[in-house]
Amino acid sequence: MKEFIDAALFRDIILCASAALEQNRQLINELNVFPVPDGDTGTNMSLTMGAAASELMKREFDTLGAAADCAAGAMLRGARGNSGVILSLLFRGLAKKLKGCGQADARLFAEAMTAGVDSAYKAVMKPAEGTILPVPRVATSSAVEFAEHGGDLELMFSCAIESAQEALADTVNLNPVLKRAGVVDAGGKGYVFILEASLAVLRGEAYVPEQQPESIPAAAVKERADFAEFDEGEINFTYCTEFICGRENDRDPERMRQWLTTIGDCVVLVDDDEIIKVHVHTNTPGDVLSVALTYGPLLKVKIENMREQHSEMAGGEAPSAAEPAEPEFAPAEKAYGSVAVCAGEGMAELFRELGVDRIVTGGQTMNPSTEDILNEVNRTPAETVFVFPNNKNIQMAAEQCAPLTEKNVVVIPTRTVPQGISAMLMMDESASVDELRENMLEAAAGVHTALVTYAARDSEYDGHDIHAGEYLALMDGALLGSYKELDGLFDVLCESAEQFSPAVLSVYYGEDVSGEEAEALGGRLAGRFPDAELSVVNGGQPVYYYMVSIE
Repeated sequence: MKEFIDAALFRDIILCASAALEQNRQLINELNVFPVPDGDTGTNMSLTMGAAASELMKREFDTLGAAADCAAGAMLRGARGNSGVILSLLFRGLAKKLKGCGQADARLFAEAMTAGVDSAYKAVMKPAEGTILPVPRVATSSAVEFAEHGGDLELMFSCAIESAQEALADTVNLNPVLKRAGVVDAGGKGYVFILEASLAVLRGEAYVPEQQPESIPAAAVKERADFAEFDEGEINFTYCTEFICGRENDRDPERMRQWLTTIGDCVVLVDDDEIIKVHVHTNTPGDVLSVALTYGPLLKVKIENMREQHSEMAGGEAPSAAEPAEPEFAPAEKAYGSVAVCAGEGMAELFRELGVDRIVTGGQTMNPSTEDILNEVNRTPAETVFVFPNNKNIQMAAEQCAPLTEKNVVVIPTRTVPQGISAMLMMDESASVDELRENMLEAAAGVHTALVTYAARDSEYDGHDIHAGEYLALMDGALLGSYKELDGLFDVLCESAEQFSPAVLSVYYGEDVSGEEAEALGGRLAGRFPDAELSVVNGGQPVYYYMVSIE
């Protein structure tokens, strides 16, 4: 029997848990029953745990505390979606309890699990039953109870798994949405897989991925990517630039790092005692090398044209590079900056026109990680950075940025892009942070959002039988109805909007809608609400055919 968990055993547990989540990713995704194309809990949990596995594989650890701290840091920065953030917090609390510990017996590890649960619960504003949180809470309580009388880690995890499975089964009774759909919570299911993988490692059993159920078809796998399917325009910066320069003065490399983020992306800067190693994607490699020379002589340089590489792979002609930017160091800091999460070039351009400094690509089914958001926060030249997540499933990831940066991060909990737009309109350099936050919250609260999307799978919700491929209408997250044709949604949307007596209507149409179709819808809305100010904007967003802002 196992009586202690050390660094090596902990790493094996993380690796096995990562493999288990990856193998069962689609199964977990299929438990997301709310009838919008969400289905990403398994993906989010797998990517989050995978970030820890990748880091633990890079080096050896002398103590359990060091291994746990490495895993927790990687998971927090790689956390995706609410489920991923909660999972990272479970391990963050665990790591804090194990700090400085060479190994842990059953009692100490159970106490660390408790610290993880406490950390996760503190981070969630309104913990609800029938979600992921009660599953680790109940499992941990069982582990603590066992550890008070026994030291066999295998038996402790067996007890925890049994309790977790009971708590998971009960989620269908505690959560009304799960009860209507007849499924258990997806995040809770993922956590059970983690516990089961942990027990397999403690027993010395190799993790053998189980065959996927026949109801879940295996994904088609290509031997190589078809580069012709990718849009070359997605390459924002042309030149992959890498170099090593010597250090001959006391100039702070952090100044170069901050400047690089303003003229490129994918910035990696390693500051060693005698050399500086840099990797960056940019349109102005000459300017980059000129700045490098102010620190010391160039020792090694490699520059590759990524547009040309793409053209060769796709069999086309390489387009010209973008106009180079003027070389300069990072702009002077201002009082307030902003970061917005959205999908669709039209939406991104609209936010830029409103003064948003940085855009994070993401939204429904495309949850950016904490690290994705943190990178843009750090690139924003401001002391205080307002972040608009524009999706409730991204809010927690955004909030985790605050302790990871020296900047003052203020997250405005916008749940939709239209709320984010209205909140950003309140930006006022002369106001205090508290005044701005209150004004933005008030502006967002005054916006009602209608969404038109489609059902990813057959399901039942609020008494509605919904079939895959049907068009869905939602108002502030509530389902209004499902239809086989888009035209059938118009009346129900108008009836729902009438209750708010709209003064302003903004229609943002997605990538699958033509301008003519959008203008036609706008014309019908204008006829229905003649006194409202109406605008039709090409948002280019995926997932949603239309987003309608009602104010």
